[in-house]
Amino acid sequence: MKIKDWKNKIFFCVLFLIILIIWYVLVRKCLYVWLFGIECPGCGMTRAYIALFQLNIRKAFAMHPMFWSVPILLVYYFLDGKLFKVKWLNKAMLVLIFAGFFINWFVKLLL
Repeated sequence: MKIKDWKNKIFFCVLFLIILIIWYVLVRKCLYVWLFGIECPGCGMTRAYIALFQLNIRKAFAMHPMFWSVPILLVYYFLDGKLFKVKWLNKAMLVLIFAGFFINWFVKLLL
């Protein structure tokens, strides 16, 4: 991958984070909750990472059981979807991660 591609990806990741931070500071609510009135599949992720940074892994899993997948998805993004040499394994990993997010979301909505 070219240096220019890396710079663009880092730029868009930082830009996305800045927009999210500005939204949260101004509105103090998740955009999805603000628009639809229900929690999104990622709700609880920030609290999970705060618990993880405090070395409380049990609490992190309680806040959002899929918190561990974000670093994997970032690596996947920066490697242009070529995390594994076998193409179907990359797609299977993505399907499993997104299935985990949505299963967690449906369970939270039902409880």
